[in-house]
Amino acid sequence: MKPEARLEALSEFLKAQRSKIHPHTVGLPPGTRRRTPGLRREEVAALAGVSTTWYTWLEQGRDIKVSPSVLDAIAGALQLNTDERKYLYDLALESSMHTKPADTGDNPAISPSLSRILQELRYCPTIISDRRCHIVGWNAAAAHVFLDFKMVPEQERNMIKLLFTKKELRSLAVNWEHFVRGFLAIFRAYYGQYVADPWYSDFVQDMTQNYPDFRDLWNESAVSTAPEVLIEFRHAKVGKMLFDLTSLQVQGHADLRCSVYTPVQSSKTEAKLARLMEGTSRG
Repeated sequence: MKPEARLEALSEFLKAQRSKIHPHTVGLPPGTRRRTPGLRREEVAALAGVSTTWYTWLEQGRDIKVSPSVLDAIAGALQLNTDERKYLYDLALESSMHTKPADTGDNPAISPSLSRILQELRYCPTIISDRRCHIVGWNAAAAHVFLDFKMVPEQERNMIKLLFTKKELRSLAVNWEHFVRGFLAIFRAYYGQYVADPWYSDFVQDMTQNYPDFRDLWNESAVSTAPEVLIEFRHAKVGKMLFDLTSLQVQGHADLRCSVYTPVQSSKTEAKLARLMEGTSRG
């Protein structure tokens, strides 16, 4: 990530998090002259024990020196969770301890054991993606529920972009925005983790310019390394399907993620998926 892009990302994140905090939750009166939601800059500064000027510079994205202890105070004032704290530190602290270098290996190979896991998860649609959210592997169930990724050129198999460009994916999720937020939260975690890689800022700039709904959702600044959510799909052939999404980090030299959609037991989803994969869609 270019230095100016890193600082801009830090600025946007701090503003977004500040806007989410209601004054009464930190013991402050709501007031009657607040022009924007959330806390004021001076209130965050007071809660963190830093000067308003210093915090203003930080939020403006100025290139100033910060320490882990001060960032701890800022994170506490903004009520950040573990993933959000790590994202803040990744962006604000330029050191080898907090910045993973960009690796040079594109299209990382899937190990034989991981391929076997994909095959064994017969009725659990599963997608393997890399740190840029490029899809590098999937099983037959995923191809039936989402789309046949083999029909998508390899260089275009970016899950984030596909969510905004493929009408099949837009119409699949009952709450498409909720569905997309989970992927964007994971992507933002990578965005902060790999601050040395300019690909991320270039990708975000391209998506922002071409897809207004991406810009709106991205500006919410959600961060999560492994969201676990209930997803409801309306499949064109079998109707309502309910899945629990579990996102797992694959251990090893390649930074891969395994997203498993497990059919909800109390639903008829697994039976519907079995019929779908057998080539029938009755009932």
